[in-house]
Amino acid sequence: MTVEAELVSDTTAWPGEDARLHALYATGILDTAPESSFDALTRLAAEYFQADTVLLCFGDASRIWVKSHWGEPVRELPRQGSIFNLVLAENRSVVVSDIAQHAYFHGRHLPLRRLNPASFASAPVRCPHGDVLGVLTVFSCQTRRPMAVDELRMLESLAEIAANQLELRRLQRRMCGEALPPATAEQHETSLWPSMLDMRRALEERQFVLYYQPEVELATRRIVGLEALIRWVHPQRGLIPPMHFIPAAEESGMILPIGDWGLAEACRQIQAWESHSSGSAAPRVCVNLSAHQFAREGLADHVEALLRRAHIPSRQLGLEMTESSLISDTGLTMEVLGSLRRLGVSLLMDDFGTGYSSLHNLHSFPFDVLKIDRSFVNRMTQGDQPLQIVRTIVDLARALGMDVVAEGIETRQQYDLLRQMGCRYGQGFLFARPLPAEQITHMLSLPGQTLPDPA
Repeated sequence: MTVEAELVSDTTAWPGEDARLHALYATGILDTAPESSFDALTRLAAEYFQADTVLLCFGDASRIWVKSHWGEPVRELPRQGSIFNLVLAENRSVVVSDIAQHAYFHGRHLPLRRLNPASFASAPVRCPHGDVLGVLTVFSCQTRRPMAVDELRMLESLAEIAANQLELRRLQRRMCGEALPPATAEQHETSLWPSMLDMRRALEERQFVLYYQPEVELATRRIVGLEALIRWVHPQRGLIPPMHFIPAAEESGMILPIGDWGLAEACRQIQAWESHSSGSAAPRVCVNLSAHQFAREGLADHVEALLRRAHIPSRQLGLEMTESSLISDTGLTMEVLGSLRRLGVSLLMDDFGTGYSSLHNLHSFPFDVLKIDRSFVNRMTQGDQPLQIVRTIVDLARALGMDVVAEGIETRQQYDLLRQMGCRYGQGFLFARPLPAEQITHMLSLPGQTLPDPA
């Protein structure tokens, strides 16, 4: 593989990526569970190649969705640094007889934890126009001899069968009216702003950025954490706050690739701050999870893969979620939270107090931190009742062994009241607004990472 191909394989600005994603969208195969209709292919590939694991995967803007597997069960994987990107860059089948000796995989961790593949062969699954929609990959735990020509042809034939199945699926959806024809779909997408097309292009052209707002220890004003907040730097519209595009992202399903980008970017920034820190560890960075992200299978595996790829300790990452984003099935919620907790990441309940059953469920969920909603903090100085609500939340968290972060602190009076009632942490405009990473880097260089006393 050429150096140019290796570099291209880890970017999102792919030539023809929009057409590829549109073809994939028309199949309705994205963000769905594995499908038994493809299992005969993966089983046949496993038997023919005597493989340890076989995966049939399709790649969107940021994720690899596994539609069928033989061997180790896998639901989804990060796209960056993936075999899919390698095949896409080469635009042909790829055979790697020894992963350990291949330049593309130096420093990478293939997220197949129970299997340690030593070699693989991967063939592209194409749409009728030739775009690579997915890959059929066979893995072996042993270093293989070079694959014979007839063997490679067999793998490509199986990938072609998968492509034919996918095209039949697209035609059936179109006949049933479940998917719009390409031209009509594009007109539909661009009728309102932002459309799925706008947001997809923003991802590809790297128009999204993360700003960071410090969380401070109220007694010392030392920075103890940072909340990552997404912004859209549009080439014509300028800086766009999340309230103007996140609802559209959630409705269209783009919240998943955008959320995946945010998680990966936060981990990358943590790594940058860690590598440039002078003795002081970088503060924990907290990322908001949407309801769609929390409800997906494989969330803990995805987070673990990002941590391993960035080479950062799990304690440096926090995941924030509102009560409304939690799954209504309490048992499933506990299972997801438990899997995240076992990774060692911090779990924060955001906007606490606004959910109808917050007090009822709180003792059951393994959260580390409660974040008091800014609406309560803003009303603290308006009477005894709002003040007593905040005091009750602080006392409740203390009884449950949780930390508390008060959001939206804007005045010195609010700051003093929170300190008096024993609230340890807070964030708000009184200390700092959300800032680009470069300005946060300057703050982290302050003595003791301590902000000045607010006036």
